[in-house]
Amino acid sequence: MKLGTLKHPKKRDGELVVVSSDNKMAIRATPVASSLREAVENWAQAKPALETISLALNAGAAAGAFPVDENLFHSPLPRAFQWADGSAFLHHVKLVRMARKAPLPETLYTVPLMYQGGSDDFLTPREDVPQLDFDHGTDFEGEVAVIVDDVPMGISPERALEKVLLFMIVNDVSLRGLIPAELAQGFGFLQSKPSSAFGPFAVTADELKGAWREGRVHLPLDVKYNDRFFGNADAGHMHFHFGQLIAHAARTRHLKAGTIIGSGTVSNEDPARGSSCLAEKRMIETIETGRASTPFMKVGDTVRIEMLDKDGRSIFGAIHQRVAQAQPAG
Repeated sequence: MKLGTLKHPKKRDGELVVVSSDNKMAIRATPVASSLREAVENWAQAKPALETISLALNAGAAAGAFPVDENLFHSPLPRAFQWADGSAFLHHVKLVRMARKAPLPETLYTVPLMYQGGSDDFLTPREDVPQLDFDHGTDFEGEVAVIVDDVPMGISPERALEKVLLFMIVNDVSLRGLIPAELAQGFGFLQSKPSSAFGPFAVTADELKGAWREGRVHLPLDVKYNDRFFGNADAGHMHFHFGQLIAHAARTRHLKAGTIIGSGTVSNEDPARGSSCLAEKRMIETIETGRASTPFMKVGDTVRIEMLDKDGRSIFGAIHQRVAQAQPAG
């Protein structure tokens, strides 16, 4: 089942729609739940009704269906009560730590890294990434994420996997120029992690057609930068699986339904796979040549992030964003 959120000028959470498996048609599902947030918070009741709509839509028997235009979609959750992003791909951790001359954590292989991002104002999948200052070092990060049900504190990683409701892809925007000084203060990310964007559609595990196993999505994440190949790293190469990430977030507190947990930047050691962010590519250039030659994003640069199934069909729709000059508020 695929779900999405249409933008609405008067509804901050948008309007819930069910999307066909081929991404071509959609139908409003507001009689079931006004928004995806509401559906997730009442999943036991909402899921069967949404599945009934999905079956009719995919059979071509849903009255009121309309063609999908991804430009009309918001991120599936335009806002969420919590967005916690892990760093489960250790190749990425090693490269970015090298880039800022930071030591590797002693618990690198045993304890996931995770930060809590802002979740009150996600960008849409087609919305410009605002850049106030080129010195901020605007970067994209291609990731996979899950939306969870209510998760009790102290849950085991195995049981935590049972709490996964939906899957998404992410552009976790980072401002690399602000990160070192911010972390040097010893209190974590804030200004260096602006609003993220998610692919137009959130999907249940059946849409992944067997790629969801061992707590990982075993499919490549395709990233194009300025319309050219940048990376197609396999998201199945997570060191920590999603159950471990969820359990880590819930170690000392409950997670409420609708919490989003991210995988961190998808990364593989195979150089032919490319990268899912500029920081990685810059570090590889530094290792190979002694200097980084790829600049961070500037006004007009674009990134496209998408995941295809084994038959070459887009699962989540595409994130396609352009960097635009932003002006500070007066």
